Amino acid sequence: MNMFKIAAFAVYSLLNSPSLVAGDDSKMEKLNADLIVSGAYIVTMDAEKTVLHDGAIAVKDGLIIALGDAETITSTYRADEIISGENRAVMPGFVNGHTHSAMVLFRGMADDLALMTWLRNYIFPMEGRYVDEALIEAGTALACYEMIESGTTSFVDMYFYPDTIAGVVEKCGLRAIISTPMIDFPSPGFDGWDDSFAAGVDFAKRWKNKHPRIMPALAPHAPYTVSPDHLAQAFAAAKELDVPVSIHVAEDRAETKTIREKYGATPVEHMAKAGMLDQATIAAHMVWPSESDIEKLAKSKVGAIHNPTSNMKTGAGVAPIPAMLEAGVKLGIGTDGAASNNDLDMWPEMRFAALLHKGVSGDPTVVPAIAALDMATKGGAIAASFPDTVGSLEVGMKADFIQVELDKPRLTPLYDIVSHLVYAANSSDVVTSVVDGKLLMKDRVVLTLDKAEVMAAVEVIAAKIRADLEKNK
Repeated sequence: MNMFKIAAFAVYSLLNSPSLVAGDDSKMEKLNADLIVSGAYIVTMDAEKTVLHDGAIAVKDGLIIALGDAETITSTYRADEIISGENRAVMPGFVNGHTHSAMVLFRGMADDLALMTWLRNYIFPMEGRYVDEALIEAGTALACYEMIESGTTSFVDMYFYPDTIAGVVEKCGLRAIISTPMIDFPSPGFDGWDDSFAAGVDFAKRWKNKHPRIMPALAPHAPYTVSPDHLAQAFAAAKELDVPVSIHVAEDRAETKTIREKYGATPVEHMAKAGMLDQATIAAHMVWPSESDIEKLAKSKVGAIHNPTSNMKTGAGVAPIPAMLEAGVKLGIGTDGAASNNDLDMWPEMRFAALLHKGVSGDPTVVPAIAALDMATKGGAIAASFPDTVGSLEVGMKADFIQVELDKPRLTPLYDIVSHLVYAANSSDVVTSVVDGKLLMKDRVVLTLDKAEVMAAVEVIAAKIRADLEKNK
């Protein structure tokens, strides 16, 4: 932990506080904070991976203004909202580096299929039939509710009607990078590349620096659905606008084979020609990079997002995460959409990220628990192009964190908090969620969305999809 930074911030707070008063005993009044949250453990995920015991965090104006010993924090600061940390751990909220949030409406619709069959025969047709603003609003609200309950505080979305998605994110309080899909053939609301590209650029221009929790990005879908010229156009536009690109890359063998046959290159080499390595890029899946690809990625601005459940379910393969970790590739974790997962829960993704590669490699030392936790928090924030103030618990960082209840038989005894978080805890253990200093969930009650309203809106659309599926059996 950067103790100089803490001390400097404390001095700044003291010198700029109106609450300094001279009394007979020359004691100082407490400093004002908006929120104080304590924990038996504070898992900071700072550069040193510091874990504080019996600690507390003070929050003001959306930022962490102090953290340390709970007694010191509570004797120095006062706040209207104080949340006890007894039998609880505080950790950074999860960063879901890749999802399609509103696809929760297609959860369980088409399972146990190869990726390209699943996409071309089921997902693309159903999107063309049902995706509109009403589906996006209802689906995104349901997805956000699920993410808040399970401990995600930031996510990267790639789906249609981004203004509608942004409206839901603004209301629910999460932090998001919202990327606008661009594709060469007709898609919901678009005839093809030209209008989807223009709409994406327009969204990025309108939302850049518009909202403190929402960042825009461009999302050319994949190298097998977007031509080389259009990929280059998208990366050039992103560079000019200074926004990230979110894209599927090297997702399965079929993609790798197609790109190799058409262009004589791996998907990464092909994307490099379009400008990917020189532009902040959120590269989802990255299951089939070659050794030379990994070397290129390690020296680039690309962050690779591991989607273990989705990749296993679609038979896409197992990403070479140990090799990418060793090479220094920026790595995050994502759920993908609930149509291919089938949930938006980051806990099993983090656990699979640690366990899957031990089983495949036969080496139990690869992807240790702390590495998986980093990929789901600070490392994931870096890989997903979030600001450097997101992903860890340090003075001056965004106040995005969760509390995890530890007083459970399943979590007893406790010797190593990081081990428990990665290998034993689950979404039902999350009791508090804070984003930008605001409480989104307290005592397992989501405060920013009405559950009954969210579920009712989803059921209206789900009933139509259900009837359609029954008719076409």
